[in-house]
Amino acid sequence: MNTANQYLKAIYLIQQQDNEPAATGRVADMLDVSPASANEMIGKLEDRGLAEHEKYKGVSLTDDGIVRARDALQTYCIIERFLANVLGVEEFRAEARELEPVIDGTVAERLDTIIDRKPECPDCFDPELDACRCLDVAFESEPESEQPAD
Repeated sequence: MNTANQYLKAIYLIQQQDNEPAATGRVADMLDVSPASANEMIGKLEDRGLAEHEKYKGVSLTDDGIVRARDALQTYCIIERFLANVLGVEEFRAEARELEPVIDGTVAERLDTIIDRKPECPDCFDPELDACRCLDVAFESEPESEQPAD
């Protein structure tokens, strides 16, 4: 189940990457939902004053939407870094996505004191890696071609 904050984060990241409104199809793909589901939630975000959707042009976040998206992204980075760097959870991305909707601001603040968040957060989030750049884990790289044995 994707929450409003997850949609806000997705829209924000797409806008940052493309430097233009986020196409609803890209939002749907990023969240692994149907375009109809994405359109429905985008409508709800519009109703709340967090987004503006223009047919055939995409969705943009309002100033309030950007603040909420950055807060949500920061919380997500805190959860990821706590799971990966402190607890050593291998599947930290999946776990972070599961925990994100239930971690409130108070818990995020307390986790933040443990992980020593960097001042660049949430700009530390790398959409290509789908993770915070400040993680103390090695990311899988492209598989290297096998070299013949000597």
